[in-house]
Amino acid sequence: MEFKKSLYDIEINSISGDKINLADFKGKKILFVNVASKCGFTPQYEGLQELYELYKDKLMIIGVPSNQFGGQEPGSADQIQNFCKLNYGVTFLITEKVAVKGENQHPLYNWLTNKEMNGVKNSSVKWNFQKYLVDENGVFIDYYFSLTKPMSKKITKHLI
Repeated sequence: MEFKKSLYDIEINSISGDKINLADFKGKKILFVNVASKCGFTPQYEGLQELYELYKDKLMIIGVPSNQFGGQEPGSADQIQNFCKLNYGVTFLITEKVAVKGENQHPLYNWLTNKEMNGVKNSSVKWNFQKYLVDENGVFIDYYFSLTKPMSKKITKHLI
């Protein structure tokens, strides 16, 4: 299967502004989740942290803040980071705030939602806390809508 671009070639920064090298996670699955602090699904941070702690030897979770759904992530980088740590003890990676859909869609989400890029399937980000799972070699596995809890068998079956 040939991709136009490898997931590992995409550039994105952490919430503190440092460059994240996605290739550092080769050998682990990656779960990308567009997150927001003021959403009905925000308590999923707790499940994401639980999932990360259980499987961190073979899984990296990357939370991607976005303010595109109901303006539910209005905070600055510092506010988002503090919210995640104070309220949910988040220790997995959080990126800079980006657009996950539309004209200014970040290249990461272009790859995740575009079959021409990921080689598997098209999707559109419907709401906060939609999840995208990629395997140890950067190959797209599947995506899960917001209602799918982080500890769902739909996700954990890929981690066992």
